[in-house]
Amino acid sequence: MSGQAQFARALLSADPSCPPGLCSSNGADPASRFAVYRNNVQGSLINALAESYPVVMQLVGEDFFNAMARLYVQDFAPRSPLLNDYGQDFGDFIQGFAAAAALPYLADVARLERLRVEAYHAADAQPLEPARLLAAMSQPESLGQSRLQLHPSLRTLHSSYAVVNLWAAHQGDGQWPQFNLQQSQYVLVLRNALEVEVIAVDAGCMAFIDSLHNQWPLEIAAAYALDAQADFDLGQCLGLLLGHGAVIDLQPHKKA
Repeated sequence: MSGQAQFARALLSADPSCPPGLCSSNGADPASRFAVYRNNVQGSLINALAESYPVVMQLVGEDFFNAMARLYVQDFAPRSPLLNDYGQDFGDFIQGFAAAAALPYLADVARLERLRVEAYHAADAQPLEPARLLAAMSQPESLGQSRLQLHPSLRTLHSSYAVVNLWAAHQGDGQWPQFNLQQSQYVLVLRNALEVEVIAVDAGCMAFIDSLHNQWPLEIAAAYALDAQADFDLGQCLGLLLGHGAVIDLQPHKKA
């Protein structure tokens, strides 16, 4: 292992010892100076996690969150120079974190918050003009083979818990609404203008959106949606997507 790699590893380690070969130009103890630097580095990463996962922190409390985040930091070094990218797999870490086992929904709340961070920093794109979709709908013989392109910020999540309601209950100081935490939810996350929105959708709409993400034409995406939910309402789902600026382009079917 190179000296640089040793230094980086020691910065995130729980071991308080100083990496070998360090010295101080003013004669101060290098171990104490390194300890201050290591504490600053780990503290910065913990703060970055706290910024990205505020509802997770509210659910477990600041002390528990900081202790959990410190263990994560010691095992997972940053892979990007951008602090906003740090903690991408924090939800997976929480899923296997024994001390959080009493809160089985916590991992999905973290995944939801990560999608919000990704959506906020995704590329900009102009929503599709409704007139273009109306023009395409006037040609039903080719509409089914057309493809809709979704906004770069759009993300989806399927949770076994009511994470949309749980997340929403922690926004603002209002009274918590009643909801069944054990009710599974399909979640749509996207940035509409400058606002990141979190929306609960039904199983059919989720299947439709995921099919569009996979570049399937409209008729196949609708078929997958109907397989997922027999009473899937295509018009309602399209209206939701258009209303939130989630569709940015319509690619008509090209005849061979």
